Amino acid sequence: MHILTTLAPIDAPHGSAVALGFFDGVHLGHRAVLGAAVDYAAAHGLTAAAFTFSLPADHPLKGGRIFPDREKHRRVAELGITEYQEAPFADFCALSPENFVRKVLVGCFAARAVFCGDNFTFGAKAAGNVALLQALCAAQGIETHVVEMAQYQGQVVSSTRIRAALEDCRIQDANAMLGQPYAIDWPVGHGKHVGTSRLGTPTINQNYPAGALEPGCGVYLTRIWLDGRWYPSATGIGRRPTVDAAGAPITCETYVPDFSGDVYGQRPRLEFHRYLCPIRKFDSMQALSDLIRDAARQSQAYFAARAEQ
Repeated sequence: MHILTTLAPIDAPHGSAVALGFFDGVHLGHRAVLGAAVDYAAAHGLTAAAFTFSLPADHPLKGGRIFPDREKHRRVAELGITEYQEAPFADFCALSPENFVRKVLVGCFAARAVFCGDNFTFGAKAAGNVALLQALCAAQGIETHVVEMAQYQGQVVSSTRIRAALEDCRIQDANAMLGQPYAIDWPVGHGKHVGTSRLGTPTINQNYPAGALEPGCGVYLTRIWLDGRWYPSATGIGRRPTVDAAGAPITCETYVPDFSGDVYGQRPRLEFHRYLCPIRKFDSMQALSDLIRDAARQSQAYFAARAEQ
């Protein structure tokens, strides 16, 4: 997938089918919009494209980032999008709806068809809605396809619902709405080496940066991609009351029982599959070590059972 980070013409010699949206969760609704654009492009000899935008980490418009950029891009590319434009929001947010269609959809994408959900807005101060998009695109000879909103448990799937599920430790609900397990690939950094020196359970530290949504604190059954394969693992997110003073920063630490190696500076992909238990203070380091090892054993059993299905 070719990624453009500025407003510029994409590579679309015969025109494009464009999916429109923020796609922050690449959730079931987003996947339907993106997939519809890909299918239309394949059927009509067009380029499968997506238009979205980037925001500063502290921007209040959309809330905490659900995924690292690389993970978001990976999920979009898997669906078959080949041209992906992610311009800074500030570069086009002042455009009127009419200018958005002319400069972005026509000028940058040579759009022949556009795809969006029925809650899509565009133009300065979100002045344009789906009805206006249809009218403006029709005047330019562009088809507009409004994709039905995805549902989960009788309600519309949204990034807001997914953020709430992650913050509440409802990882299975979040994964169901995402269509794939929630995952991160933050760079591995150095911790305090407590796992290695005092617990006998060395961990991989992938702490969340500013602006990223943190799942609720607790212990999770996870798996991590290292050296070309998946390893069952156990991940703790939160403060460490057994070893840290009050007010210590929240960490994300993963114990991988079957792996030994130096991964500092790498960005292994970590998938979250089940919530196990809350973080709590233990009376001894041995009790904490026992919890970590038990969580890892449960993860191994969980993924072994899935492999047999």
